[in-house]
Amino acid sequence: MKKLIFTLVLFCFVMPLWSGHALAQSNAAQGAPLTWDDLEPGTWTQIMPGGETICALGDPYAFFVRPAVEASDELMIYFQGGGACWFGAICDIHANPSYDPYVDEDDTPPDSGIFEFDNPQNPFASYNVVFMPYCTGDVFLGNQVATYSSDVTESFTIQHKGFVNASAVLDWTFANFQQPSTVFVTGSSAGAIPTPFYTQFIAEAYPDARIEQLGDAGGGYRNHVLAAMVFRAWGTMDILTDLFDGIRLGSMNFEMLYRRVGAAYPEISFSQYNAAYDDVQAAFLSLGGLVIPDMYDLMLKNYADIEAEIDNFATYTAPGELHTILLRPEFYTYTVEGVPFVDWVTQLAHGEVVGSITCTDCDMPQDATP
Repeated sequence: MKKLIFTLVLFCFVMPLWSGHALAQSNAAQGAPLTWDDLEPGTWTQIMPGGETICALGDPYAFFVRPAVEASDELMIYFQGGGACWFGAICDIHANPSYDPYVDEDDTPPDSGIFEFDNPQNPFASYNVVFMPYCTGDVFLGNQVATYSSDVTESFTIQHKGFVNASAVLDWTFANFQQPSTVFVTGSSAGAIPTPFYTQFIAEAYPDARIEQLGDAGGGYRNHVLAAMVFRAWGTMDILTDLFDGIRLGSMNFEMLYRRVGAAYPEISFSQYNAAYDDVQAAFLSLGGLVIPDMYDLMLKNYADIEAEIDNFATYTAPGELHTILLRPEFYTYTVEGVPFVDWVTQLAHGEVVGSITCTDCDMPQDATP
């Protein structure tokens, strides 16, 4: 049993791959990855992209694809959460790891929240889905092999290769699903953070598609010292595109992903869900030196920075501490200021303009109990 720095962090941040659907045979023992024609509609299939993809400890990387039951030109690309690490004590799986370094070979994505494909309220019931597991501790923004030490292990290596893995999944997707009408780019927690960054590649690959982006519970990380530490550990500055020219380590932060990509693609809608007092985001900020951070204040400042530069950005800020919502039953029940979250997301998915929704009494949930 792994020791974890925060039990709540891993439970909420990882969103583990529960076995809830039939799993088609993967190409684990084959040389070439499966193609779209090999997939069974309505069934999750695990695909091994091979090449340079890798998980943190050197294990093979894999992702999942589920074609819609009925032929559809709608596509969702989902980035899984799963913590993060950037120094020895929290990267060492024999100490207090704050991330999950594995992709389960036998389990499939959960059947809750946006993956309840038989729920008539689900705006994504007719979508084809590419599910991108996360196992590199770098919020998909790393391309570096790092050597760490801890009180438990003298020296160990972590493959912060999330950018390599995500790029391989997108390359496969672009080659196999060539003309979507709509692409919904989303992810939860650690998977929420990089979604605006990867939206630029998706927009370039699908110039004729309507594209929407939604980050689920990753909008409160406001700490330049923490950002500099993690980007240095992960080699993030080396993967940034021309959109980020002129930004140096120390001034780069997570909201900059929205500010630069959103400005470059004004026709794309960018959005976030956050809980005002998200305890998991607060826990990770404390690792960067902030003691009992005021999460709501940090979120509002991040929102203001983004909104000052782009008009195509909306937020849904819920009261309380609920970390992530897309894969939870609360996706269908949560309501803030009279606006059900599922309705707000449905408008996004339909390409409608949504306004920002913000709690007025942010200490406790209003119409739902986490």
